[in-house]
Amino acid sequence: MAVIVQKYGGTSVADIEKIQNIAKRVIKTREAGNDVVVVLSAMAGETDRLIQMANSASEGTPEGREYDVLVSSGEQISVSLLSIVLNKMGHKAISLLGHQVKIHTNDAHSNAKIRKVDIELISDELKKGKIVVVAGFQGVDKEGNITTLGRGGSDTSAVAIAASLKADFCEIFTDVDGVYTTDPNLYSKARKIKKISYDEMLSLAGAGAKVLQHRSVELAKTYGVPVYVRSSFSEDSGTLVTKEDKDMEREVVSGVTYDRDQAKVTIGHVPDKPGIAARLFTPLSDNDINVDMIIQNASSEGYTDLTFTVSKKNIEKARRLLDTVAGEMGASMIDYDENISKISIVGVGMQTQSGVASKMFAALANEGINIMMISTSEIKISCVIEAKYTELAVRVLHDAFGLELEN
Repeated sequence: MAVIVQKYGGTSVADIEKIQNIAKRVIKTREAGNDVVVVLSAMAGETDRLIQMANSASEGTPEGREYDVLVSSGEQISVSLLSIVLNKMGHKAISLLGHQVKIHTNDAHSNAKIRKVDIELISDELKKGKIVVVAGFQGVDKEGNITTLGRGGSDTSAVAIAASLKADFCEIFTDVDGVYTTDPNLYSKARKIKKISYDEMLSLAGAGAKVLQHRSVELAKTYGVPVYVRSSFSEDSGTLVTKEDKDMEREVVSGVTYDRDQAKVTIGHVPDKPGIAARLFTPLSDNDINVDMIIQNASSEGYTDLTFTVSKKNIEKARRLLDTVAGEMGASMIDYDENISKISIVGVGMQTQSGVASKMFAALANEGINIMMISTSEIKISCVIEAKYTELAVRVLHDAFGLELEN
């Protein structure tokens, strides 16, 4: 008997009819002789509605603990409804919330990290022959307070539970039928990938792909959990996210992705001496603002320029912090540019192939697309460009590396 964890996103549980449809899929898996744990997101649009209510009630930034109590309630509704439907259809089911499981996290409200999952209660209920339905996105800190895991956190919940249970695999059901070579809504030539490595999926998720939450892939890689990305609305086998193999190395580039949620910050005429970078970036780190790409120009007469990117959602917070720090350091200027995008190509084959970067840069240059910033890793190359060229850049790079063709 296999242990299978299935996660269903908000569009999959958007109404009672859709919940009834996924109940049939869950029952089919159970009747095949498997133990089944189901992890659910809130119904489509529910979390956004709750966030708006929290912001309206607080007239600003709501207090973290109470914010998590409110926004986690969406998952309580969806797990109870599915359990009701499953029981009505003749299959014993029980819904469990994060604090009941328990999913232990740190106390970083709205962006908590999972530390441990207690599987005793889940295991006991499985032994009783029940389908266990767990609320995703939520956990509990050491003080017993409800915490939430950030956007896409139900993916992380599912993989963490699968890892703790030593499940045979984890299925992430969503409104797309797998991982594509690029966003199929942006380019009709996008091709579904049958199998992709953890590292490639991590790079795609980190570079803007929205299919899986980045932390869920990190957990899957750490604990060796095979993850299938599948559609809730078809029987297609989807995409397998797994450890790297030789077949994957044949593809130099596996995918092209983009991130419009980027803003560029340039601080000019900064003293070029030890400790300056730390002085700039520490306030950002202390305020949970992640810095992505960083470029420091060559020193001239003891001064340099620093350019880096942050998420657009953090740009106002960053502005308040940096305007003060930059002024104290005597910087001559500070510029904020939200009219940018990050374009990335990803592929494990880059590790053994030369000329990939030059091919990318030439493809963009041929279309008159200027590159503002560049960053590279073993399996990823990212460029910052003007936002208006995002779609063109994606199509051009997809064609340049022949990603529409099955290798």
